[in-house]
Amino acid sequence: MPTPTKGSRFGGGPAHERLMLGNLATALFEHGRITTTHAKAKRLRPLAERMVTFAKRGDISARRRVLTVVKDKGVVHTLFTEIGPSYAGRQGGYTRIIKIGNRKGDNAPMAIIEMVEPMAEAVVAEATGATKRAVKELAAKSEDTTVIEEITPVTKEVLEEETGEPVNTEGEEEVAAGEEAEPKE
Repeated sequence: MPTPTKGSRFGGGPAHERLMLGNLATALFEHGRITTTHAKAKRLRPLAERMVTFAKRGDISARRRVLTVVKDKGVVHTLFTEIGPSYAGRQGGYTRIIKIGNRKGDNAPMAIIEMVEPMAEAVVAEATGATKRAVKELAAKSEDTTVIEEITPVTKEVLEEETGEPVNTEGEEEVAAGEEAEPKE
């Protein structure tokens, strides 16, 4: 007979339970706090604290052990670069569980599980790859564009020679050949 699991048992098999706890741990490290049932919070707490302990170690084998549970590489990076070092002076107790009452639909006891020390929201946003790519693309676009605040007569002549078209400095609309401009009132 297999050894029974410690703690409450959830529906589904052991693989489903591991995936569910891994997803809960990912959400906890990504957002800093999550709302879930009290039973899931109690099962998540030792797993999350073990992951923070691995992050405090910071070596490659610890990172690989965490990647078996937390599948999101951006969250693992945040865990090892910010969450782990912020708990370097603490020997344990990285999370807390706060009961918030029962759920309206099925009367299940609900709880908030959160990291003891709050995380900076801006730092969490920088950990995602999409945000980093967007910043790089924005920087590349801003380097390509040049802003000319004032066009002097010398600059106007140079621009006209390079482009071959007359440069409008007064901000008025240019009129194509053959069209008449409407008088302004």
